[in-house]
Amino acid sequence: MDQKTIFYKFVSFIAAVHEVKHEFTKDVKLDEITPVQYAILEYLAVSQPVTLSQISDCMHMSMPNTSRELKKLTEKHLCEKTADPGDQRKQFIRLSDNGQATMDAAFKGLEARFLQRVQHASAEDLAAIEHALDVLSANVFYPPKA
Repeated sequence: MDQKTIFYKFVSFIAAVHEVKHEFTKDVKLDEITPVQYAILEYLAVSQPVTLSQISDCMHMSMPNTSRELKKLTEKHLCEKTADPGDQRKQFIRLSDNGQATMDAAFKGLEARFLQRVQHASAEDLAAIEHALDVLSANVFYPPKA
């Protein structure tokens, strides 16, 4: 298979990932949390600690908008900022204990949807899915830095 064919399969895969993510998360209702705030919390849950600029870049948001949303999440006691011991000007953002509990509850619902989706998969298919995720992570999503 040539690289161009793989690329177009990858583009199709990414579109499907977005579609499935929307389907999995559309009914996640967290008290007074907007979809943008949920996306930030989800990113924090899997990538913390992160900087404001990392969140801004990942969410395709301006720094002022990201800062405003983080302020709201901090006021709701869902995330917290800590200063970098090596550079006091740099701040890291992470989930607070309350934020972690909130995301644990949200992920529990997502896990139920995932398990429902794969309920008829054989043990071999589940192993293949896990292997495919490992290969994608190692080679596409988190490749070694050159």
